Order: sequence, then structure tokens, then C-alpha cells
Amino acid sequence: MTLAGPAFLATLTVTTTLAFGHGDVAPQPVNTDALPDVGEEWLIENPYRAEKVGEEIWWQAVLIGDSGYNQNCARCHGLGVVSGGLAPDLRYLEAAEYGDEWFAERFQHGYTQDGTTKMPAFGEILGQKAAWAIRTYIETRPEDGALDAHKARLGAIRDELMAGGGDEAALKAELMEIAAGVVTASGAPKADSAALRAALALDGTPAAKKHAAEMLTIGLSAAH
Repeated sequence: MTLAGPAFLATLTVTTTLAFGHGDVAPQPVNTDALPDVGEEWLIENPYRAEKVGEEIWWQAVLIGDSGYNQNCARCHGLGVVSGGLAPDLRYLEAAEYGDEWFAERFQHGYTQDGTTKMPAFGEILGQKAAWAIRTYIETRPEDGALDAHKARLGAIRDELMAGGGDEAALKAELMEIAAGVVTASGAPKADSAALRAALALDGTPAAKKHAAEMLTIGLSAAH
């Protein structure tokens, strides 16, 4: 069930007393050179959404945020932003100003309980561009079971690509159609899914089909 607004905040209040145990881990730097600057003053709304900066920059933010999240956040919040149950499942932090403002505050200042750092303050070390890239990646995560209806077909496409067969353009179009229907847990209009990553990997290069097949293999494995 999707948690929204006050319900999500209530969940955070409870679960942050139980987890966020990486206060002793040094934040890892995130290379954000490919993203446009956002100024010195911290924003309260994600500046890297596709409707604001276009598809290309949005996708760069997703990829950079993917790397930044998995280096700095996955230990507590889970690989792929799928929480193991102790730390909050950030996929359900709604992709709107309310969720953005909470995320920016927590990212900047961290979280301390009874004098113990449960989550380090990332703001001054990683910076605002890294924060919003990570936020972009988080909010594009699909909801649970988002690809269930397409598993059989995606598996067949994967096998076809791995064997070097199939019409690349037609398969890319089909994957993009599947990707367009994937629903995010946050309510964001665009999802980062295995179908999308496989489609984008089909760029006409000699290794494209194998790369796309690997994207589908990873995505289908994660779905289990």
C-alpha cells in the first residue's frame, strides 16, 4: 500500500528510531559534473524532473543518483530503494513539494537520536546537485510488482537479444511501450525500469543486444 503525506511521515517517525545505523560511514563523493548547476541556496523542489530539464538531463540525474544512492544510502534503505523493513522505504516518499522538502532537510542535516548519529548529514559534503540526483533516482523506482504482467514477454525478449536475434528497432519500440506503462511508487510520472534501461541500451552498436539482455536479466532477477 502506498503511504502518502502524513502517513508516510508517521512511518518515518517510527522507523527512524529503529534504523539508520550508518552514522559511522563516511559519505562517498558523487560526480555531478554532467548536471546543470542549481545555485547555492537549497531548493525545496526537485529541479531535475523531466518536465523541467528535459529527458536527457533527467536521465543523467537518474544514473548519477543511482550511483550516489548505492554508495551512500543502500546499506540502510536497501538496494534498489527496496527497504528491508527497518529503515523507511523511500520509494513511497511522494514526488511533490511535500516529499522534496522533507528529503532536502534530512539529506542536509541528517538524523540524530539521543545524541547518536543515525544518519550522517550529507549536505555540505555531497552538495545539492548530488542530493537532487539521488532524489530523482529514488522517486523513479517502480512500485512492487510493476513488471509482473510483462515478465514472460521480457524474458522472451531477453533470450532473443542474448542470441543476437530480433529486429532491434522493433524490440526497442516494444520495450519503450512497456516502460511507459510502469507505475512508480512515489507517483512520479516516469519510471526507471529494466524495460527502459534495456530499450536505451539498444543504440545500434555491436554490443547493444547483449547489453540490453543483461539489463533485462538484472531487472528480472531483482523482481524476484
